[in-house]
Amino acid sequence: MLLAHLTDLHVRPTGTPAYRIVDTNMLTERALRAVAALRPAPDAVIVSGDLTDCGLAEEYDLLAGMFGRYLSMPVYVIPGNHDRREVLKARLGHLPGIAGTGDFIQYVVDDLPVRLVMLDTVVPGFGHGTLCAERLAHLDETLAAEPERPTAIVMHHPPLVCGIEHMDRINLHAADAFAEVVRKHGQVERILCGHHHRPIVTRFAGTVLQVVPSIAHQVEFDLDADALPAFVMEPPAFQVHQWTPQGGLVSHGVYVESYPGPYPFVLDAAYPGAEGEASAARDAA
Repeated sequence: MLLAHLTDLHVRPTGTPAYRIVDTNMLTERALRAVAALRPAPDAVIVSGDLTDCGLAEEYDLLAGMFGRYLSMPVYVIPGNHDRREVLKARLGHLPGIAGTGDFIQYVVDDLPVRLVMLDTVVPGFGHGTLCAERLAHLDETLAAEPERPTAIVMHHPPLVCGIEHMDRINLHAADAFAEVVRKHGQVERILCGHHHRPIVTRFAGTVLQVVPSIAHQVEFDLDADALPAFVMEPPAFQVHQWTPQGGLVSHGVYVESYPGPYPFVLDAAYPGAEGEASAARDAA
């Protein structure tokens, strides 16, 4: 199984850059083209929130058009703090899982080798996220229903303290209650997040937590507690999560932009491992 994981698209109305600088629509189209060009093709695409910048109907309509132009595989989305639940449901209700949701946009994807639990962490009107008692109960019941299935939890707000002060103020609040639920269920292979616009990995509640960078702009890496919130135009990227029975769940970082290459590795005769490489090549032949 191959799962392409994009996050923080921040699609804007046509001709309107995000934060007066970032052409997020162009960057989103480039990312979707990069996903469409992957070989082998991903079995599904997940987008972990901030699909739009302001949750406007026009933004979702533009994104729906992009998905339709470039992606032939299922696309699973959840909201972020820049999204509006009711507008998302109205404009992206044709995407799998969305139409049947209630107060929260959260659902389960059961037809892949890795079960996906898509969580809604949004607190309307605020930048931070949380999981209320209702959402925590839903998570606990969902995980308890399939204790033997390898599972990934997909959510927007990371339940971590990363050291970037302004992002830590708007992370997943009440993370201890979430950790208590996750720790009960050993089949959780990954917690996959967005929101922080940086690649971050840590241990959390007995599993691995990954924050995926944005396919648009990135948050500046600055661990100074007095740093002002800022973004930088570092290379946009996404991740491809590969599941095999032999290797389990392995995550690869993939850049959106194209770079020179690929070039073949031509080993110099002085390379210390040359003899072994040549022997292995002969054995493989």
